[in-house]
Amino acid sequence: MQIAARLNDIVRFYAIVDALAARLGGPRWLSECQGRMPWPARGVYFFYEPGEVRADSGEGPRIVRVGTHALTSGSRTSLWNRLSQHKGTAKTGGGNHRGSIFRLLVGTALMNRDALEYSTWGRGSSAPPAVRDKETELEQKVSATIGQMPFIWLDIPDSPGPSSLRGYIERNAVALLSNYGRAMIDPPSREWLGHACDRPRVRESGLWNQNHVDEVYDPAFLDEFERLVIDMEPMS
Repeated sequence: MQIAARLNDIVRFYAIVDALAARLGGPRWLSECQGRMPWPARGVYFFYEPGEVRADSGEGPRIVRVGTHALTSGSRTSLWNRLSQHKGTAKTGGGNHRGSIFRLLVGTALMNRDALEYSTWGRGSSAPPAVRDKETELEQKVSATIGQMPFIWLDIPDSPGPSSLRGYIERNAVALLSNYGRAMIDPPSREWLGHACDRPRVRESGLWNQNHVDEVYDPAFLDEFERLVIDMEPMS
């Protein structure tokens, strides 16, 4: 796809995102959120990051991660369930990066940037308490980092499954914003933490995402995205 067409679509995407943020009354910060807030059951979320701004598609913050949940049939994971996995544990300030790829990626970047040594980080889908105890300090750093990232969400109350509308919006938004293997539009700043991540797809896409960064987006998803934002009830 030609860069001019993609740029125009990114400009439209951010106009829709701005309308969504207005309906929510502005972004939230995970460090200030808890489960008793009026979360929709299911949705798609969009994270910004301090210091990351758009260079080509207009003024404003740059989205650095897009995500959703419950993409397998029968899943009972709610939007807040997923966000809370990214947030971590309020009591300790830590968390479990084995249950959140977002946390895992941010942790690897912090390790590389700050020359931290955690040989067990990212190994296995679970770990015994002794291993997790040794990882607590890095988990706390990850919680603090993600907790400072503003985010917004779009209520999409469809059924769990691989063909969900949430998955359609997520993968096309990621594919649109990703700079992986294509001309740079709204590149990350020189100081972006993601440059220190050990995953090439993160570094080259400019996103805290790995899936869908190398895919071709369907421009028609913007029509559906806009419709969903218009139909969503404003936050009181």
